Order: sequence, then structure tokens, then C-alpha cells
Amino acid sequence: MKYLVKFVVVTLFVLVCTYAQAEQKIVYIDMKYVLNNSKAGKGAQDYLKKTLQQNQKEFVNTEKELKKEESDLLEKKNILTKEEYAKKTDILRKKVIDYQASRRASVDKISRQRAEARQNLIKQINPILESYSKENNITLIFDKKFLVMGNTDLDITNIVIEKLNKVLPSLNLE
Repeated sequence: MKYLVKFVVVTLFVLVCTYAQAEQKIVYIDMKYVLNNSKAGKGAQDYLKKTLQQNQKEFVNTEKELKKEESDLLEKKNILTKEEYAKKTDILRKKVIDYQASRRASVDKISRQRAEARQNLIKQINPILESYSKENNITLIFDKKFLVMGNTDLDITNIVIEKLNKVLPSLNLE
């Protein structure tokens, strides 16, 4: 009986100790939401959208001009000599090639700016997550896209957005 009591006491003690050590705080964050809804993220998106729309307007106007030049050239095909027609078609082809190159460069610039903005935001978010995890004794922080289901009390997205808005109210993309 004496050994049984000791066994039960030791077993309970071991179980309680392992339970206390196994307690880990795990939270999750919706990074996509943070990147899209923080002040800096919204500002970056608005700037990039505005730039894209301006570029689209310019490209539409350039396309109209090129199509007009093409139709004018086709109308004058019978009037012009073959040499003059060939020169003008070569000039028009060069204009089209330049247009396509500038359009590609514009799209590449916008995508590069988007990637840089994302990297800058992530660089600013990481120290916030580190300090928050130290302050609240958090062991793991998961991105929401990797979770199947979780308690909404474990979501720290809004807290991180508030802290990020204080630290980084806007991004400079120019």
C-alpha cells in the first residue's frame, strides 16, 4: 500500500509538471489581410492602381494613334510608290515595337514596385511580431492561410495592423 501511494503521488507530480511545461501559446495572423488593409498597404495599392490606370490611358491613346496611322497608310498604299510605302511601314513597325517595349517596361516597373512594397511591409511586420511574441510569451505564430480552423481569440491580425499603422503610416514607392 505504501508503494502504491508513492507511485500515485509521483505519477501525478510527473503529469502535472509535463502539463505545465507542455503549455505553449500559439496564435495566427492573416498576413494577406495585414498587407492589404494596413495604412501603408492601402496607400501602396492605391498608388499602384492609379499609376496603372494612368499608363493604361496613355497606352490606349497610343494604340489609337498607331491604328489611325496604319489605316491612313493603307489608304495611301495605291498612291505611294513601293519604296515610300516600304519606308513608312518600317517606321510604323518601329513605332509599334517601341510601344510594346514601353508597355512591357511599364508593367514590369509596377510589378517590381509591388514586390518592393510587399518586402518593405514584411520587413516592418517581422519586428512587430517578434516583440509581440516576447511580450505575450507566444511560442508560434502561423499564417492563417496554413490553418484549417482556429479559435478567433487566437487571431492577432488586428493588433498587428494597429501597431504597423503606428510604426509605418505610409510607403514611398516613387
